[in-house]
Amino acid sequence: MLVVDGHLDLAWNALFGNRDLSLSAYTTRALELERGSKDAAKGTVALPELRRGRVALCCATLLARSTGCPVVHLDYRSPAQACGSALGQLAYYRALERQGTVRVITHRGALKGHLADWQAWESVAETAREQTPPLGFVVSMESADPILDPEHLPQWWAAGVRVIGPAHYGPGRYAGGTGTETGLTELGRPLLEHMQRLGIVLDVTHFSDQAFWQALEHWDGAVLASHNNCRTLVPHQRQFSDDQIAEIVRRDGVIGVSLDAWMLQPGWVKGLSTNERLTLQSVADHIDHICQLAGNARYAAIGSDLDGLFGCDQVPRDVDTIADLQRLPAVLAQRGYSPTDVAQVMHGNWLRLLEAALPAE
Repeated sequence: MLVVDGHLDLAWNALFGNRDLSLSAYTTRALELERGSKDAAKGTVALPELRRGRVALCCATLLARSTGCPVVHLDYRSPAQACGSALGQLAYYRALERQGTVRVITHRGALKGHLADWQAWESVAETAREQTPPLGFVVSMESADPILDPEHLPQWWAAGVRVIGPAHYGPGRYAGGTGTETGLTELGRPLLEHMQRLGIVLDVTHFSDQAFWQALEHWDGAVLASHNNCRTLVPHQRQFSDDQIAEIVRRDGVIGVSLDAWMLQPGWVKGLSTNERLTLQSVADHIDHICQLAGNARYAAIGSDLDGLFGCDQVPRDVDTIADLQRLPAVLAQRGYSPTDVAQVMHGNWLRLLEAALPAE
């Protein structure tokens, strides 16, 4: 089945994990084992596995912060450094595009053409198929800290950014993120105004509760949660409450469920817990919770965040690489989801939102 993934940190892994994503995940694991890195050899995402898993389209991120709490290759001492890092990540996507490996999707016409190519490829008998069409990337910014000021935003739009999540972890320049009780900053509301004027989609993932509600007070455009799970099932501020999920549903948004173990299993402790008891059934639990709250399957989707600063030891044990997202339709079908509902979750809901939100040309 065709898959659309709402959140993958591809450029971050390629540039700061020094992973050649044109190689399979298995080759990269072998190379990292040879280098003896303690935390390496656990990657789940590479371009060959995306193709094998029919992940025809994803939101590919630019990830950099400047919160005043420096972290190597992630949180920078100045906004200018964060800006440079994000521009480098964007340049990586454009380099892949120049090589013909991917397409950066910036408007509705390109999206429709991309889907037509994949549908034509799927319609050919398997024995006669050549290599898949290029993979589609919608560029998303996770943390708006690289945007030097709200007036800088048109340059990012012109460069291809179509989705922005203003916050990440900590006290962002535009809004409070995970682990804070800070709302929008003085820069936050002007950023939202510029985003809405341009037609950029708002990603509410990682907002603090205060920032979530403040942002939506001032927002009338398209909204999504690229990778967020359910607080009712796994109590933590990082997850969304039922009220927050209901608000996204009310706005006809979409929520991508993450495969990060600590967001799926209550009590998971990084570095101590194992994924022995964790399967895709837990992913289906969160999808089902969203669907039950909404009364239909129109709002739940996949936002795997695979390789989002973690690897195969921190995902369901029946997922070795991202290609194993193809196991999820059977899990949902066993729970009584119809083929139409399953297709909505696996790709249809993201496509509906993007087709409505992207500019025509």
